[in-house]
Amino acid sequence: MPSHTRTLLTLLIILCGLNLRPILAGTGPLLEPIRAATGLSFGGAALLTTLPVAMIGLCAFALPLFKRWLGSKGGILAGVLLIAAACLLRLSETTSALMLSAGIAGLGIAIVQALVPALIKQHGGSHVSLMMGLYVTSIMGGATLAAGSTPWLAGQLGWSPALAVWAIPAVLAALLWHSKAPAEVSHATSSASHIGRMFGKARAWSLALYFGIGTGVYVCTLAWLAPFFVFLGYSAQQSGLMLSYMTAFEVATGLLLPIIAARYHDLRPWLLFTLAANLAGLAGLAWLPGQHSLLFVALLGAGIGGLFPLTMILTLQHADDAQTAGDLTAFVQGVGYLLAAIAPFAAGWLRDLTASYALSWQMLAGTVLVLLIMTLRFHPARYQSALSH
Repeated sequence: MPSHTRTLLTLLIILCGLNLRPILAGTGPLLEPIRAATGLSFGGAALLTTLPVAMIGLCAFALPLFKRWLGSKGGILAGVLLIAAACLLRLSETTSALMLSAGIAGLGIAIVQALVPALIKQHGGSHVSLMMGLYVTSIMGGATLAAGSTPWLAGQLGWSPALAVWAIPAVLAALLWHSKAPAEVSHATSSASHIGRMFGKARAWSLALYFGIGTGVYVCTLAWLAPFFVFLGYSAQQSGLMLSYMTAFEVATGLLLPIIAARYHDLRPWLLFTLAANLAGLAGLAWLPGQHSLLFVALLGAGIGGLFPLTMILTLQHADDAQTAGDLTAFVQGVGYLLAAIAPFAAGWLRDLTASYALSWQMLAGTVLVLLIMTLRFHPARYQSALSH
């Protein structure tokens, strides 16, 4: 692919990526008015995050169908339009409409996230790490915008229209993708997929567990960080800004770390660095609530922002061709997102049970300790052999 075409594809992927998280990130700061309007418990409200994440996991296994029916260009277009439709559904202030919108959003996000990594692997050339970093950063950037602006929009329009507003950038992204996506994209992932072969590979399961735990920390903070600060006495606007502050650090490390790490074949030092930041941030929230909040939230954001793209790059490094990259990525995301969906629900259940968030943060800190141990096994000299067994 010519460099100017690759640049155009990257920009379009970034635009689509910006729309993958606002429907999730905008919910947390508005949890109290949503609960007041619908009567949802904290565990029930967690389903607004759990359902999309679980849907992302389930739909990742249907990647061959998406490829065959829609192709890459049509699939990503359909995914972004589904996200727009889910946002509009939130104009109906009913529990059933909210849950339906969560499921539809998860389907749209799943299609886009299943198709983009293989495109990057196929067309990225020597710029795979940079393209993946920009893509993941765009996802987190969308979360930053939604977390910071949705509470303000709710003050002007009401909580339901504030959530529905995010259909506008999704429609814009869909129109631009439809009209400007390079012709090569339409057939870039048309070869047969064999995700099933990954079920018998121990390394694929290890990567899926690694991705699932790390993503579980991310989606749990996306769901519960803003309500946590409301619990501490912050306003909805202030709580949303704290979530936006965290995701700003995610954007910074999500962009910078993949570029820096691209110079090194061994990702383990960088992964350990991000996990240490995650652990410090979670420990601070759990054991020093309300103290040094800006520091602990910044550490948590920096850790999450670096871990997500580095994990995706680690997964791609295990594949020696675009086909294997697509199969492995779909498997890792399928299993991983299903595991990650447990985290926000478990945290909401613990919040109902204990009337506190401390145990939720402690639970997540424990899972990060597991990742620290797992990281040591990912020696680059064994990437290909580990996946082949």
